[in-house]
Amino acid sequence: MGVRDLSVLLGVILIIAMLIIPLPTIMLDFLIIINISLALIIILVAMNTREPLQFSIFPTLLLLVTLFRLGLNVSTTRSILSEAQAGNVIDTFGSFVVSGNALVGFVVFLILVVIQFLVITKGAERVSEVGARFTLDAMPGKQMSIDADLNAGMISDAEAKERREKIEQEADFYGSMDGASKFVKGDAIAGIVIVIINLIFGFIIGMMQQGMTFDESVTTFTLLTVGDGLVSQIPALLISTATGIVVTRAASEGSLGYDVTKQIFAYPKMLYVAGGTILMLGIVTPIYPIVTFPIAILLIIGGYMLSQNELKTTEEEDVINEEETEDDMKSPESVVNLLQIDPIEFEFGYGLIPLADANQGGDLLDRVVMIRRQMALELGMIVPVIRIRDNIQLQPNEYTIKIKGNEIAKGELLLDHYMAMSPGVEDESIVGIETVEPAFGMPALWIGEEMKEQAELSGYTVVDPPSVVSTHLTEVVKRHAHELLGREETKQLVDHLKETYPALVEEVTPSSLSTGEIQKVLTNLLRENVSIRNLPTIFETMADYGSMTKDMDLLTEYVRQSLSRQISKQMTTPGEPLYVVTLSGTIEKKIADSIQQTEHGNFLAMDPNESQRILESAASETDRLAQMGQTSVILCSPAVRMYVRQLIERYLPQVPVLSYNELEADIEVQSVGVVNGE
Repeated sequence: MGVRDLSVLLGVILIIAMLIIPLPTIMLDFLIIINISLALIIILVAMNTREPLQFSIFPTLLLLVTLFRLGLNVSTTRSILSEAQAGNVIDTFGSFVVSGNALVGFVVFLILVVIQFLVITKGAERVSEVGARFTLDAMPGKQMSIDADLNAGMISDAEAKERREKIEQEADFYGSMDGASKFVKGDAIAGIVIVIINLIFGFIIGMMQQGMTFDESVTTFTLLTVGDGLVSQIPALLISTATGIVVTRAASEGSLGYDVTKQIFAYPKMLYVAGGTILMLGIVTPIYPIVTFPIAILLIIGGYMLSQNELKTTEEEDVINEEETEDDMKSPESVVNLLQIDPIEFEFGYGLIPLADANQGGDLLDRVVMIRRQMALELGMIVPVIRIRDNIQLQPNEYTIKIKGNEIAKGELLLDHYMAMSPGVEDESIVGIETVEPAFGMPALWIGEEMKEQAELSGYTVVDPPSVVSTHLTEVVKRHAHELLGREETKQLVDHLKETYPALVEEVTPSSLSTGEIQKVLTNLLRENVSIRNLPTIFETMADYGSMTKDMDLLTEYVRQSLSRQISKQMTTPGEPLYVVTLSGTIEKKIADSIQQTEHGNFLAMDPNESQRILESAASETDRLAQMGQTSVILCSPAVRMYVRQLIERYLPQVPVLSYNELEADIEVQSVGVVNGE
């Protein structure tokens, strides 16, 4: 146990001793001065903290100091009533401070008690109570704000954890202050009771036990009681003031003195007004000008000096900003910064500004946060921060989505309309502006508010503009997720997995596979819309087969087979069979015979005419399946799956290609078409 711990323990033991054991007057003098010193230190520390949590021990310290002061009151009361003396300090306060006039001292004591009890203590207690309630009420909103910043990539996990802990500490602090302020209130009441007891019983003891006359008893015990009251209430007043300062202190960049002088003197012109007002008081009222004129002149001179300093500071900042701007334009870093490309950009015309402006009710930023959360759950990847900005070069109602600086998609919104999509049977009474739903390319109508209810009754799907753009953005991110997963993002995923599966990660990288090779496998999965959230299973498979092959496409096939349960669940609907288009044996053999093996991997080298016939047949069969309202899926053998995917990827990118090994045994499969290349 350290010296600091022992000193605190000894202090608590001393407080208990004061309540039981009579102390000599010389020791009481030392303890009273220590009490005053502690009160001074506490109020000075409270004034110099930047935020309440910097003085988080204050509630407990307040209790200990209050208990110490009450212990002193007990000891001094014992000494006053038993010996008619309480040491040099109390005698000094009772005679020198109040000039020997007990009545004046008693009045001063009562004023101090009233100020402390009715003003400072009452206010501090109320502020503590309200602060505790508001802090607890604000906790859910603050937690959501932290989650939003974390999902948007604005803060790291460590920063989020630190901010959450700070919120919890604030709630604990204000809750403790709410309780601790009750001790201050009780201390003020106890001070009044102790003084009354000392006065009444002092008169009785002085006359009946110590043989004093009435005048001697009144004078002696009044002076001692008032002195005792003053030496206890002055530190109590300082502690109460410190309590008020702590609970009313908002987070700031400086101490209380710095903030007071900075903010009060932030408007020099107001000093002119104050100085002029005081000057007029000396002229038009009987107040002596010798009192008002010096103060007015001091205020006016202070305002002038502050105005000059402010003007000088502004000029210096302008010069510095100009120099920095010139230096930035000349420095090579200014050119380097222009080379940076945002992974995802969402640009919109000025007519769509209300979509992103929270002050106008726009919730696009919140929707982007939810999109990133959705992608993390569905695809298992961290979508980079989506840069949102307006672009005056676009049409007012137009928006574009860019991936790494290249425009990928665009659309147009009418903010005062709704987009209505037909259920398949057109209703001629529903009229509007013809358009195309941007995410899936379906024909749609922009309709007004007055036709919304009628369209919904007719079976139309009606969505508002923010939902249209968020759906479009979600689909674009899904479609291009493999382009957004670079080596840096892959390393983040690997580092996150290493926290819970260190042995598994160490087996895969860097000995077996590099970060780039892991990235290649993950992007292959994302390219076919397979979630990589189940990283432990993916790494288990790479650990098993990574040392056997350096062909990342083949390794991806092994990983897909290990994710068969996930892929099966993704492709099927509970209670319904999986409708598929299969490849004829002839086609599979032609594809297998066309595989060329090289030292850099295998690739498909098929006759262009033969490839075209296979593509046309596959397109015909999948279109027929889609017209039946079924999901288009091509099923083939594991040996040719990835080559079939390579063959149709450019022309049928949305058609999944599965192998038999990627389906669970309990999946009911129905073949509704065959690709025969004829």
